[in-house]
Amino acid sequence: MHINTLDPGASPLDYYGFELRRYREAAGLTQRELGKIVNYTGSLIGQIETARKLPTLEFSQRVDAALDTGGLLTRLLDLVLRSQLPAWFRQVGELEARAVEICSFESLMIHGLLQTEEYARTVLGTLDQSNLDDRTAVRVGRQRIFAKEEPPVFWVILSEAALYLEIGGRRTMRNQLARLLTYENNPRVNIQILPFSAGTHAGLQGSFNVYRFENDPPVVYTESYGSGHPTANPETVKDCSLRYDHLQATALSLRDSAELIRRVMEERYGEQRDADGDSVAQVFVQR
Repeated sequence: MHINTLDPGASPLDYYGFELRRYREAAGLTQRELGKIVNYTGSLIGQIETARKLPTLEFSQRVDAALDTGGLLTRLLDLVLRSQLPAWFRQVGELEARAVEICSFESLMIHGLLQTEEYARTVLGTLDQSNLDDRTAVRVGRQRIFAKEEPPVFWVILSEAALYLEIGGRRTMRNQLARLLTYENNPRVNIQILPFSAGTHAGLQGSFNVYRFENDPPVVYTESYGSGHPTANPETVKDCSLRYDHLQATALSLRDSAELIRRVMEERYGEQRDADGDSVAQVFVQR
């Protein structure tokens, strides 16, 4: 699309590009000149201005500072990233952004809100390598809800299988489990493991999420291949809430869950150490 025909109302990404161009031109800068200031190429500036490339958080922050936008582009970024989610999954991004509490059960994998970039990239690229950089950035970008002034309280129960399903190799899994341990002392992100020893449990029908809001009724979300199923049906919400209560009662405590994650990380995937001899888990947790 030619830059002169860019329609700011076409999408959040188009609006972002339109505003970037407007602020740049108001500052009397060419794409190349702005690129030099923010340490990006003029070509990249042009691609973002014409909605052909997704901006990143770092890019947005640098340009906001250079053009004195008052943080406009950084604020727009969340909307841009949510708009790039697959159409059937887009409502999840909106639910996550509005929720005050999220309760999730994952039967096989690490939840998307907790995935490292490396882990997410492997999952997304399993059968489709197209636009993988952008798709990975969009998935990881969902985690920005935890940086809000009032982030949601996130309760997640992971099947022990998620710790053993080796996605991306040993190093990727080691780093992923270390990421989980960074939340060990965070009261707003609570991770419990449902152990293999639980046997028959209330989540055998599959993964699900329950979203709760300040003033709206709760929503239950489930999905199948290529489609999502949100519902605010009171009976469904009641049933899934009861299932979640039983799963929490069956799962390990927060402390025991962290110990299991740490043990699997060390015993199954080895323990990487830094130059000072500290374990990866220790380095992550102290940040």
